Amino acid sequence: MYPKLIIDLKKLENNLNAVAEITKDRGHCSLMIVTKGLCADKEMVKMVAENPNVDFIADSRVKNIASFADTARAAGKKTVLLRIPMHCEAAEVVKYVDLSFNSELSTIGLLNEEAEKAGIVHDIVLMIDLGDLREGIFFEREDLIRQAVSEILKMKNIRLYGIGVNLTCYGAIIPKYDNLSKLVEIGRKIEEEFGIELQMISGGNSSSIYLIDKGEMPEGINNLRLGEAFLLGNDTAYETKLPGTTGDGLILQAQIIELKEKPSLPIGEVGVDAFGQKPYYEDRGMMKRAIIGIGKQDTDLDSMTPRDSQIEIMGGSSDHIILDVTHCDREYKVGDIVEFELGYGGMLKTATSPYVEKEYRK
Repeated sequence: MYPKLIIDLKKLENNLNAVAEITKDRGHCSLMIVTKGLCADKEMVKMVAENPNVDFIADSRVKNIASFADTARAAGKKTVLLRIPMHCEAAEVVKYVDLSFNSELSTIGLLNEEAEKAGIVHDIVLMIDLGDLREGIFFEREDLIRQAVSEILKMKNIRLYGIGVNLTCYGAIIPKYDNLSKLVEIGRKIEEEFGIELQMISGGNSSSIYLIDKGEMPEGINNLRLGEAFLLGNDTAYETKLPGTTGDGLILQAQIIELKEKPSLPIGEVGVDAFGQKPYYEDRGMMKRAIIGIGKQDTDLDSMTPRDSQIEIMGGSSDHIILDVTHCDREYKVGDIVEFELGYGGMLKTATSPYVEKEYRK
């Protein structure tokens, strides 16, 4: 059945080994593989858990982690929650997550209470905001960082495992030697002032990996969290392909459900489309237009690249995508399959959609 997401586990494993060589062998960092890009797909998680290069398996959703916690722990990998927890999920976090990222003392206090009930000590990473303005205590507020550490160290069932930062995802701030050095400096001040040793200074995600081969990763950064780098082979700071990786480990297949010649301009007064946007159309005369059976509910049109370079994506609605196949050498017909390589947004939506089938290649 279509649409279908082809997951080539061998290519993904090659990507994993390639980024591990950069991160661990050259960067001397522990490797945290992020599974949310494929919605914690079970076959992918199994492959990741069995790989000796992986130290942690992370996701942003507790529900995803619950689905693979046993698999990860049986393989000796710690489970990690990347998104700072909601109060309502504190008990589940303690149950399924070995290490969670946090920035709010009230939430950490709830985790401490739940960990005490469970008779365990829960590890946390305290997030520091270096200017991307997503989660974390703002780096210039050393008083708030000091206060947070002081309160955390009083909690009997919480261990301050380390500190971390997220960059690029919201503010698009690129990791550099200068800003990541501030994270290392904050870590050193915490260790000196409180007489503790931090196990982890996590220097970001797939946008930080490029610093290793440039020789600009600050000494002291000892962990990276990689999702897109592993799944799509991308350095997300500058959108370059990482050495030894491939971007076609994930392929979306969709079936043509209509193929007709029609004008390029809609006829009548133009209002807004199904998503409230007013579209713009270019007059290209008569066109051969193919409709495929997938839409914006299932994928991201701006994050799909047809493998047939003569196809152009014209637009779409919730259930349909319209393609210009006028200049294709191939004579497409109704029922034919069109293939697409995916960017991050397309990967995330297709993996999450219950309407997209999955097929594995090993």
